[in-house]
Amino acid sequence: MKRLTLALGAVLCLLLLAPLAPATAKDRWITVRSKNFILVGNAGDKEIRQVATRLEQFRDVFTRLLNKTNFNSSVPTTVVVFKSQSNYAKFGPGGSVGYFVGGDDMNYIALSAEMGGENPYDTIFHEYVHLLVKTNFTTLPLWFNEGLAEYYSTFEIKDGDRKVLLGKVISNHVFYLREQKFIPLQTLFNVDHRSPLYNESNKRGVFYAQSWALMHYLLLNQQRQPQLGRFLNLLIAGMPPEKAFPEAFQTDFATIEKELKEYIKRNTYPSQLATFERKLEFDLEMKSAPLSDAEGEYYMGDLLSHSGRLTEAEEHLKKAIELDPNFALAHASLGMLEMHKGNYAVAKKYLEKASVNSTGNYLVHYYYAYVLSREAMDTGGMVYNYPQELAQKMRAELKKSIELNPSFPDSYRLLAFVYLVNNDQLDEAVSLLKRAIELLPGEQEFGLLLARIYLRKEDYKMARELVEPIVRSSSTKTELRERAQSLLESINSREENMARYKEAAAAAAAGGETSRVIVVGPDEKGNMRTPEEAMAAALEEALRKPQDGEMRVRGQLLRIECDNKGIVFSIQTQGRLLKFTTNDFEGVDFTSFTPGMSGQINCGQRNPADEVVVVYRPAKDAKSKADGQIVSVEFVPKEFKLKQ
Repeated sequence: MKRLTLALGAVLCLLLLAPLAPATAKDRWITVRSKNFILVGNAGDKEIRQVATRLEQFRDVFTRLLNKTNFNSSVPTTVVVFKSQSNYAKFGPGGSVGYFVGGDDMNYIALSAEMGGENPYDTIFHEYVHLLVKTNFTTLPLWFNEGLAEYYSTFEIKDGDRKVLLGKVISNHVFYLREQKFIPLQTLFNVDHRSPLYNESNKRGVFYAQSWALMHYLLLNQQRQPQLGRFLNLLIAGMPPEKAFPEAFQTDFATIEKELKEYIKRNTYPSQLATFERKLEFDLEMKSAPLSDAEGEYYMGDLLSHSGRLTEAEEHLKKAIELDPNFALAHASLGMLEMHKGNYAVAKKYLEKASVNSTGNYLVHYYYAYVLSREAMDTGGMVYNYPQELAQKMRAELKKSIELNPSFPDSYRLLAFVYLVNNDQLDEAVSLLKRAIELLPGEQEFGLLLARIYLRKEDYKMARELVEPIVRSSSTKTELRERAQSLLESINSREENMARYKEAAAAAAAGGETSRVIVVGPDEKGNMRTPEEAMAAALEEALRKPQDGEMRVRGQLLRIECDNKGIVFSIQTQGRLLKFTTNDFEGVDFTSFTPGMSGQINCGQRNPADEVVVVYRPAKDAKSKADGQIVSVEFVPKEFKLKQ
């Protein structure tokens, strides 16, 4: 027993004499709010303020030099500043010291305060230019957008924060162009998101390098700079590049191509140095505050979620909720994460909790409404009707979001969409989307949705004016352009059919009720027609004519069945019940020639059944359960008889 006591005593002496190993310091998260950014991080207050100053300086210079007064982004930008490169490496792409993630609800910038000799800002400035352009311009050519972003990515502060250097030469671009074949300018001006020059890695390098070089040359050439502005305005107005170019530059493509090639061969290049009367100081406007451990976990999780790293994001967001069970933003972010995974029931649970615990954050209410809107959609993302109770809940959440932040455009967009789906308050939907477009003019999805509402209201002129620029624009992405082209075809078709019908109907009505007989051209036998017969003839003429491989039938629309396999229309004719299929409603041309039709197309039983004329493509397989693929549905008066 004595020996054991001595041994314990010796151990205690050793512990008292040996230096204690330092405990791992817990990350201390803080937030710094500048005029246009929210910055959070586990770096020091000084380092985070330096990042905020650099970003505010860049934004200030960009808006001043482009003489644009409204550069307020409608989507907030959160900057996460990590204390070290090793800490940042867990969240950023390999080999980087900073990156930018854009989103409809939140933009994220992430970087390391421990930058060493590397510059994380070139990528960040490039992407931030895209954000500012999207906020302020309806459309820009792709080469212009990328060239401008590359030009401003070299932004550098000089001389005690009083001078700004722009247009530094990007050596990699110069060397690359000296070794590669130039893209003809006419081809460059027509590159869009579908082009191999933009999408294929072995061709993309030339596109970016030449876009930068052309922008660098035109912006820093006193003769060409005003011509560039003229050229851009003509393109935005819809003039094709081959016509706009000679009008703006007063020369041909070959001349500017030659000038650009000579420019790249030079050993020295001009740059743009702007001097301001006072320093570009922003530090005095900033406010710092500590963040809780739960808030730190939330920001790490939400950053990862927006970067598409959902599994890692989930760990941080659940940790945030564990630390603070009533943290509304963490519940909301986790709800959106579950929605992206397709777990709508789980997402709804988190977002209901977030909505109840919200302390006035507009994103919580928007997220909740967004998940509710997805709940009624099929696997293809189609929705045919929102039940009244669900629509009412979504409207309430979105109106709350708008009340809390009137500058967030997606709340207006989603509320307008709810009205469109339920064919309710379409004038209000138009006003909502106009406001969304004011806030974010570069978002073409808003214009496409507004065009759909105008089409529903039979305002074909306004619908076409919105869709045509989307179809023409080189900045339009492929999927969106295809949808816009399809919508434009529907607008043209419906307008032509309705115009013919109304014109003939007006001619028939001009005969007056007393005579009961009018002349709208003789029938095939040369006989006069009654107003009813004239109306029927006018309607027959206005109906869609079957094209090659198509057939037409008159019947009653009994029901529309919708599931994840597609949509089935059941049409009762005199002889039998026909079933026609389609993948989605967007591929079907609907037209109404009956005043009582509301234009609302819902899945389910039609009670009463609708009188219709249907054009379809017959099924090629005799064993098919369906009779064919539906092309168009035209609602007609009950007494109308189709001539075969």
